[in-house]
Amino acid sequence: MKINRKIKVVIVDDSGIFRRVLFNQLKDHPHIEVVGMAKDPYEARDVIVEFNPDVLILDIMMPGLDGIEFLNILKNKRFIPTIAISGSSINESNAIAAGAVDFIEKPTAKTMRNFNETLVQKIINASGFYDDSCSNTELKKTNIIKNNVSYNSKNIIAIGASMGGVDAIRHVLRELPLGLPGIVITQHMPPIFTKKYAQRLDKECSIKVVEGKHGDVVLTGHAYIAPGGYQMGIVRENNKYILDIKKAEKVSGHCPSVDYLFESVAIHAKNNSIATILTGMGNDGAKGLLSIKNAGGYTIGQNKETCVVYGMPMAAKNIGAVLKEVPLEAIPNLIVDKFRTI
Repeated sequence: MKINRKIKVVIVDDSGIFRRVLFNQLKDHPHIEVVGMAKDPYEARDVIVEFNPDVLILDIMMPGLDGIEFLNILKNKRFIPTIAISGSSINESNAIAAGAVDFIEKPTAKTMRNFNETLVQKIINASGFYDDSCSNTELKKTNIIKNNVSYNSKNIIAIGASMGGVDAIRHVLRELPLGLPGIVITQHMPPIFTKKYAQRLDKECSIKVVEGKHGDVVLTGHAYIAPGGYQMGIVRENNKYILDIKKAEKVSGHCPSVDYLFESVAIHAKNNSIATILTGMGNDGAKGLLSIKNAGGYTIGQNKETCVVYGMPMAAKNIGAVLKEVPLEAIPNLIVDKFRTI
């Protein structure tokens, strides 16, 4: 991600010592400027008005008006990409539901170094993304959260595609805002190319896009591309989705296979999932999509008119796996709107 001006950050935390720790860690970063700090939400209101920050770092546990209450008030007045911070991960789902785009646990002495690196990346991710098409080379701001949508951390999004899917997935991901649950994707693609594809998408999207690695925790605001030559699924452990990636036989004629991914989503996410099958040749993904539907998940198919090859979506539709068939350009908003009701 290229950044051509400093990201303005405001820190809100009732601990003066921790505010100073954060300031000292961020003050020398070439792309970040801490423009203000506040000890509580009441003071934060004035600081926000004065400095108009790009990103807010907000403590959840504060006396008086806490961070969750402040987020609920703030999101009804204006949107500021907010990274919630707390000493316990149990506050993560409440923070995301209240409108935070990301969450990070407060560090210990042992985790401080990793914390600093993670926080910087989360600030950059939250601030928006650089658009190569902009002649003024400014940091392009995106409509990150639409209509104050809130999300449950138990949710997950799954996408499958084949021929024509490289551009179709790109279209969907570019339109999705930060704050959504994690996204797992299988695109039929040989080894080596999947990593380059993920890197390309990461430059163009507001969400973070990476090639999946075995054992990765599926994070909010992240998308994971199945690596070529491997089967990628998910498991649920300790209230988190974990990527399960292994060398395995082809499923439905493919490795990675959309059916393999979708079947794992049906088992471990059930009605907390939304799955989309996009353009592609053959029938990979049809049975898996039906399993997700039967498990209570919401299923979407790309329509014939916008497919490069209306094979996989047609196969899924023919066996009754598709609850809603829509043009490609309608899929991002349908995903966002659907999460209001999950």
